[in-house]
Amino acid sequence: MRKVRWSTITGCITNWVGKLSVGGLTPEEKRKLLKLAREALEMGVRGHRMTPLDLDSLPPTLRESGASFVTLTKNGQLRGCIGTLEARLPLAEDVREHAVAAGLDDYRFPPVSPRELDEIEIEISCLTAPQPLEYTTPEELLRALRPGIDGVVLRDHSRRATFLPQVWEQLPEPENFLDHLCQKMGASRDYWRCNPLRVEIYQVEEFHEENE
Repeated sequence: MRKVRWSTITGCITNWVGKLSVGGLTPEEKRKLLKLAREALEMGVRGHRMTPLDLDSLPPTLRESGASFVTLTKNGQLRGCIGTLEARLPLAEDVREHAVAAGLDDYRFPPVSPRELDEIEIEISCLTAPQPLEYTTPEELLRALRPGIDGVVLRDHSRRATFLPQVWEQLPEPENFLDHLCQKMGASRDYWRCNPLRVEIYQVEEFHEENE
């Protein structure tokens, strides 16, 4: 997995509104999604209306409902990241929507400007549907997590937060990973140790633009 220097530990912005299998995309389908994301980002940043997507011209996998995150980096630093955990749109449309949102609507950064476009690299993460992770003690939870493989969702009544698997690169220890994820959720760092949280895990298929 490619190394990205995340400039903020909070990771991506999640829209909580997949059934895609990790490893289920062909190289051509990945290239098509990256092309659609690039075109959508450039149209959005330049203030142009996005043209309707011709779904009939796309491979069946890209027409199926899918959940994705789109991450933008500039010189290896996070420049925007937005996505969803729930499949609600055709995957191709989901990717286009989040490419524009990552460039314009990530509140942690100013909107991407037209002059930055050539410096922006796009990364797409296609998600499997989150699955409940059963545990009875904090120790069991720590043992059940798979660093570098699982994305993790914490839910506590109306509060919830997620980290993509890529965040394990910066937070490789499960305890530290959960501490920061609790903070992202708006709780204390050690909240997971003494409160029964609902935990879900998912996996991603991640791919990105190649440097020319």
